[in-house]
Amino acid sequence: MGQINELFRKRIGISESEKVTFGNIPNILEKTANTIPFENSSVLAKQSSDISEENIMEKVLIRNEGGVCYELNAALYFFFLENGLEVSLVRGVIYNQGWSITGRTHVAILLMHEGEPYLVDTGFGGNLPLRPVPLNGETVHSNTGEFRVKRMDTDHGDHILELKLKHKDPDWRIGYAFDTAHPVEHMRELNEVQTIIRQHPNSPFNKSRLITRLTDNGSITLTETSFTRWADGKVEKEEVDEKRFKEILNQYFG
Repeated sequence: MGQINELFRKRIGISESEKVTFGNIPNILEKTANTIPFENSSVLAKQSSDISEENIMEKVLIRNEGGVCYELNAALYFFFLENGLEVSLVRGVIYNQGWSITGRTHVAILLMHEGEPYLVDTGFGGNLPLRPVPLNGETVHSNTGEFRVKRMDTDHGDHILELKLKHKDPDWRIGYAFDTAHPVEHMRELNEVQTIIRQHPNSPFNKSRLITRLTDNGSITLTETSFTRWADGKVEKEEVDEKRFKEILNQYFG
């Protein structure tokens, strides 16, 4: 086992002796989502380093920062690799009232278990399945809602992730399309993604601060102007100024 294995376990709070199996992946995903925030601070600060195993380990597991999809899922990917799981990284295109014009800038994990493929994602903000989602169309249920993957050929890939978030989505909606036929073959692809996220005029992550993570009964989201708490289907929203932003940042996100 390598250093990422040790540091990842320490960060999310699982013992060094706990064997990583397909059966306990949901527990790992829940602990990861509740511990490591989705946030874009380094994007805005233009302090991003090249995406590599060493730099991901330094940012997420030593400095205990969060990150966006290509950082969070890369950290989990390296952890899974060190624990002997068969995984690869895939790229996708987010759907939000239309396909994102930033292109294939979402990064997720494809996991093979007993010859069957599953989508795993810990870098999709507050929309996390918290379970491996099979690519056969079967619906997966978790604390966050319902999720399924459909085989669908689009200009953006060969599958789509659909979701119906608990207390939020009355109907199924598309989360993103992804491409299993062209997995990430080199980390330089993630550096291409990072460059687009940092520089593209339509990137949603290079405009203002966003930090969010899941909780045991909902989620918390902090922006430069508001702090939103979802708990058991109820929402509370507070306007914030710079001082209050820093207080909440320290109190809820460490």
